[in-house]
Amino acid sequence: MAIALDYAPILDTLRADLPTLFEQDISYDIYTQDIFFKDPVNQFKGKFNYRIIFWTLRFHGRLFFSDLHFDLHDVRVEDERTIRADWTVRGTLRLPWHPKLFFNGYSIYSLNEAGKIYDHRDTWDRPPGEILKQFGW
Repeated sequence: MAIALDYAPILDTLRADLPTLFEQDISYDIYTQDIFFKDPVNQFKGKFNYRIIFWTLRFHGRLFFSDLHFDLHDVRVEDERTIRADWTVRGTLRLPWHPKLFFNGYSIYSLNEAGKIYDHRDTWDRPPGEILKQFGW
């Protein structure tokens, strides 16, 4: 018989971490050592690499944007061992014409039997090339 997972700690951590991911580091306690991550431009495995991607987001966010936000709309249990987070990224690039960045997406987190996230996949509402067109290049 399967043991029911307590989703509350994971949901609470995601709700606390995601809105500030461009400003401060997230908590890595809810992820496995061999977490797999995939979005439209990145794919890798391992908690070290996962930490690097969040560091890179903060570094580039501060360097290239005058303001940058991760708006978390909803975090919910999608089905057994799956959590979904719906979000929007928006910001203003540090260029003389102040181009705006805006795109929506969602994250699917898969949990193992111990209640840790072992798989994180992001889907964006449009391809990366279309997102870059917002900058006027």
